[in-house]
Amino acid sequence: QDMHFMLQKEVVNRLAASPGNKNYGRLSVMAQYHCQVIPVLQVPPGAFNPPPKVDSAVVRLIPHQQKPVSLINEDTLHTVCAQAFNQRRKTIRNSLKNSLNEQQLIDLGINPELRAENLSLQDFAKIANAVETYTLDSSNN
Repeated sequence: QDMHFMLQKEVVNRLAASPGNKNYGRLSVMAQYHCQVIPVLQVPPGAFNPPPKVDSAVVRLIPHQQKPVSLINEDTLHTVCAQAFNQRRKTIRNSLKNSLNEQQLIDLGINPELRAENLSLQDFAKIANAVETYTLDSSNN
Protein backbone atom coordinates (compact mmCIF):
# COMPACT_ATOMS: atom_id res chain seq x y z
CA GLN A 1 0.00 0.00 0.00
CA ASP A 2 2.79 2.41 0.84
CA MET A 3 6.52 2.43 1.43
CA HIS A 4 8.71 4.51 3.72
CA PHE A 5 12.40 5.03 3.06
CA MET A 6 15.14 6.94 4.82
CA LEU A 7 17.43 8.41 2.20
CA GLN A 8 19.84 11.27 1.82
CA LYS A 9 17.89 14.51 2.02
CA GLU A 10 19.08 15.46 -1.49
CA VAL A 11 17.58 12.27 -2.95
CA VAL A 12 14.23 12.90 -1.25
CA ASN A 13 14.31 16.46 -2.62
CA ARG A 14 14.91 15.07 -6.12
CA LEU A 15 12.10 12.52 -5.78
CA ALA A 16 9.59 15.18 -4.71
CA ALA A 17 10.77 18.07 -6.94
CA SER A 18 8.30 19.76 -9.25
CA PRO A 19 8.93 21.21 -12.75
CA GLY A 20 11.06 24.34 -12.69
CA ASN A 21 12.90 23.28 -9.51
CA LYS A 22 16.67 22.75 -9.84
CA ASN A 23 16.30 19.30 -8.24
CA TYR A 24 13.71 18.20 -10.82
CA GLY A 25 14.98 15.51 -13.16
CA ARG A 26 14.46 12.07 -14.61
CA LEU A 27 14.22 10.55 -11.11
CA SER A 28 11.41 13.00 -10.23
CA VAL A 29 9.41 12.25 -13.38
CA MET A 30 9.71 8.47 -13.12
CA ALA A 31 9.07 8.32 -9.35
CA GLN A 32 6.01 10.56 -9.68
CA TYR A 33 4.71 8.44 -12.56
CA HIS A 34 4.77 5.34 -10.35
CA CYS A 35 3.99 6.78 -6.90
CA GLN A 36 2.71 9.72 -4.96
CA VAL A 37 5.86 11.10 -3.30
CA ILE A 38 5.44 12.61 0.18
CA PRO A 39 8.46 13.89 2.14
CA VAL A 40 7.71 13.02 5.78
CA LEU A 41 10.50 14.41 7.96
CA GLN A 42 14.12 15.44 7.98
CA VAL A 43 16.60 13.59 10.16
CA PRO A 44 19.71 15.51 11.28
CA PRO A 45 23.13 13.83 11.39
CA GLY A 46 23.05 14.00 15.22
CA ALA A 47 20.27 11.37 15.24
CA PHE A 48 22.90 8.74 14.35
CA ASN A 49 26.00 7.48 16.11
CA PRO A 50 28.44 8.16 14.60
CA PRO A 51 26.81 11.09 12.82
CA PRO A 52 27.07 10.94 9.02
CA LYS A 53 28.29 13.88 6.97
CA VAL A 54 24.89 14.22 5.23
CA ASP A 55 21.35 15.08 6.25
CA SER A 56 18.75 12.34 5.91
CA ALA A 57 15.02 12.43 5.28
CA VAL A 58 12.12 10.01 5.35
CA VAL A 59 9.92 9.80 2.28
CA ARG A 60 6.58 8.04 1.85
CA LEU A 61 5.84 6.51 -1.55
CA ILE A 62 2.26 5.48 -2.30
CA PRO A 63 1.94 3.47 -5.52
CA HIS A 64 -0.75 4.94 -7.77
CA GLN A 65 -3.85 2.74 -8.07
CA GLN A 66 -4.29 4.38 -11.45
CA LYS A 67 -1.32 6.08 -13.12
CA PRO A 68 -1.58 9.89 -13.30
CA VAL A 69 -1.03 9.83 -17.09
CA SER A 70 -1.98 7.36 -19.79
CA LEU A 71 0.89 5.91 -21.81
CA ILE A 72 0.96 3.80 -24.96
CA ASN A 73 4.33 2.36 -23.93
CA GLU A 74 6.03 2.97 -20.58
CA ASP A 75 9.46 2.20 -22.07
CA THR A 76 9.06 5.18 -24.42
CA LEU A 77 8.61 7.46 -21.38
CA HIS A 78 11.90 6.12 -19.99
CA THR A 79 13.64 6.75 -23.32
CA VAL A 80 12.24 10.27 -23.78
CA CYS A 81 13.16 11.27 -20.20
CA ALA A 82 16.67 9.91 -20.65
CA GLN A 83 17.11 11.88 -23.89
CA ALA A 84 15.64 15.07 -22.43
CA PHE A 85 17.64 15.06 -19.20
CA ASN A 86 20.87 13.67 -20.65
CA GLN A 87 22.07 17.17 -21.48
CA ARG A 88 20.08 19.39 -19.13
CA ARG A 89 21.15 22.71 -20.61
CA LYS A 90 19.86 21.87 -24.08
CA THR A 91 16.40 22.91 -25.17
CA ILE A 92 14.04 20.03 -25.82
CA ARG A 93 14.11 20.96 -29.51
CA ASN A 94 17.74 19.82 -29.48
CA SER A 95 17.68 17.06 -26.87
CA LEU A 96 14.66 15.34 -28.45
CA LYS A 97 15.55 15.98 -32.11
CA ASN A 98 16.05 12.24 -32.73
CA SER A 99 12.49 11.57 -31.54
CA LEU A 100 10.36 14.57 -32.56
CA ASN A 101 10.93 17.65 -34.67
CA GLU A 102 10.16 21.22 -33.64
CA GLN A 103 6.78 21.32 -35.40
CA GLN A 104 5.67 18.08 -33.74
CA LEU A 105 6.47 19.59 -30.33
CA ILE A 106 4.52 22.74 -31.21
CA ASP A 107 1.59 20.57 -32.39
CA LEU A 108 1.59 18.95 -28.93
CA GLY A 109 1.34 22.41 -27.35
CA ILE A 110 4.90 22.23 -26.01
CA ASN A 111 7.30 25.13 -26.47
CA PRO A 112 10.46 23.70 -28.13
CA GLU A 113 12.54 26.42 -26.40
CA LEU A 114 11.91 24.90 -22.95
CA ARG A 115 14.43 22.75 -21.15
CA ALA A 116 13.59 19.32 -19.71
CA GLU A 117 13.34 20.65 -16.15
CA ASN A 118 10.41 22.87 -17.22
CA LEU A 119 8.24 20.01 -18.52
CA SER A 120 5.64 18.28 -16.36
CA LEU A 121 4.95 14.57 -16.18
CA GLN A 122 1.91 15.28 -18.39
CA ASP A 123 4.16 16.95 -20.99
CA PHE A 124 6.54 13.98 -20.98
CA ALA A 125 3.58 11.62 -21.38
CA LYS A 126 2.33 13.64 -24.39
CA ILE A 127 5.80 13.47 -25.94
CA ALA A 128 6.20 9.74 -25.24
CA ASN A 129 2.78 8.96 -26.72
CA ALA A 130 3.55 11.08 -29.80
CA VAL A 131 6.92 9.33 -30.29
CA GLU A 132 5.20 5.96 -29.95
CA THR A 133 2.42 6.98 -32.39
CA TYR A 134 4.88 8.28 -35.00
CA THR A 135 6.99 5.12 -34.60
CA LEU A 136 3.95 2.89 -35.05
CA ASP A 137 2.74 4.93 -38.04
CA SER A 138 6.11 4.79 -39.77
CA SER A 139 6.50 1.06 -39.16
CA ASN A 140 3.06 0.39 -40.66
CA ASN A 141 3.92 2.27 -43.88
